Amino acid sequence: MGGTNGAPDYVGLVFVYGTLKRGERSHGLLGDAAFEGTALLSGLELYNLGPFPMAICNPQASRPISGELYSITAQELQALDRFEGVPRLYRRELRRLSDGREAWVYLGKPRQVRFAPVLSNGCWSGSDHNQPTPLSAASTLRPVSS
Repeated sequence: MGGTNGAPDYVGLVFVYGTLKRGERSHGLLGDAAFEGTALLSGLELYNLGPFPMAICNPQASRPISGELYSITAQELQALDRFEGVPRLYRRELRRLSDGREAWVYLGKPRQVRFAPVLSNGCWSGSDHNQPTPLSAASTLRPVSS
């Protein structure tokens, strides 16, 4: 696995904002994907669901969310889709970043975060997962089977 812009199986960039970031518990799922730096993404709001965050579309969001970018292959993108529970839990969209590049990002639905606190700074860190999960938000989420 793994790819760079010159690799024949390269499909683009993925923007990650939660447990897939460096130092977080699911980062290893990115395999050999090349780290391409940090980025900002506008038009979204980030919510704390306890053990992980969820971004939803909100064109009126006052601040961009922050995340990391990785170059990925088709195989890595399929593995991430399985991990993120596409299409049940998340959907994957190609979005324009604040710097003009495009990246895949995983987005939830407003009903999934209706009782969860918004992360007004647009950034989630692993220390956030120590906060209790709002019961009503957790009840809208189902475990993803592999």
